[in-house]
Amino acid sequence: MHAESSTNKSKSAGWVLRLYVAGQTPKSVTAFANLKKLCAEHLEDKYQIELIDLLENPKLARGDQIVAIPTLVRNLPTPMRKIIGDLSDTERVLVGLDLRPAATPKR
Repeated sequence: MHAESSTNKSKSAGWVLRLYVAGQTPKSVTAFANLKKLCAEHLEDKYQIELIDLLENPKLARGDQIVAIPTLVRNLPTPMRKIIGDLSDTERVLVGLDLRPAATPKR
């Protein structure tokens, strides 16, 4: 993982996602793999992933107010959304990114 590597799937990416990590910890590697899989399955070719390693660029955490890692930040489409963790709970991530509505609790 590099400080700022991006996966461009399209020149006009509709979704701009930043994944903040701190080195190649198991949680960071898992979060990146889960994000790539989720994007491939649900966003087709309409996304861009920016991977930011805070060990190499700690000042970048200020802009998106990162307090925990790994953290996924959806910059586009607006409004901005943040999801903390390794992104292994696919349903939670889809709801958090507004790709799927939250399930209503059964009564």
